[in-house]
Amino acid sequence: MQIEILTPEKKLFVGDVYGVQLPGVNGSFEVLEKHAPLVSALGSGILKLLLDRNGKSSKYSIAGGFIEVLNNKVTILLEGAEVA
Repeated sequence: MQIEILTPEKKLFVGDVYGVQLPGVNGSFEVLEKHAPLVSALGSGILKLLLDRNGKSSKYSIAGGFIEVLNNKVTILLEGAEVA
């Protein structure tokens, strides 16, 4: 699925991933390919990009934001983030 991660300063990541694990305001959740449409607030914590099915991943420490999932495209807007 296509993912775009944005902060007020820059595009943090744009590309295809297998999935993403996120810190929600009421607990962590995961979005995989063909997920149902979704808009949700994000809390502070670790965002983990699942780059492929073999376990390759990237982690970012985030300071909250929002996620939108629509038509196998994920857009994540973050208040702040850095590589974890």
